[in-house]
Amino acid sequence: MKLSFTKMQGCANDYIYLDCRASGVPADIAALAQRLSARHFSVGADGIICICAAQTAGADGMMRIFNADGSEGRMCGNGIRCVGKYLYDKGIVKKEYMTIETAGGIKSLLLYTRNGKANTISVGMGKA
Repeated sequence: MKLSFTKMQGCANDYIYLDCRASGVPADIAALAQRLSARHFSVGADGIICICAAQTAGADGMMRIFNADGSEGRMCGNGIRCVGKYLYDKGIVKKEYMTIETAGGIKSLLLYTRNGKANTISVGMGKA
């Protein structure tokens, strides 16, 4: 099986990022998350984050997160910041304010850029 991915980390949360905008989320994503997240035996990560096409009008993208145990998570603040960086740096979203759908609701990101690259990213997480 050939798989293209990007690995990023934000404040020590490291995930494997799959661009699923065209292909959709792999059918075996839970097993794939378990297999690829195994540290010392595979890529090693906290899980897989799938970057998907937005389902809600006005949103710039959607994030689905699968933990290392295969369970689907609702949200990860550090993970979504990496999604914003990926979308901006790849030229997919060309604005410094974007909204990303998550299982925990739509989140707003603000990107601070320099030389065409996202340098610092903040996310509105809502009330704890």
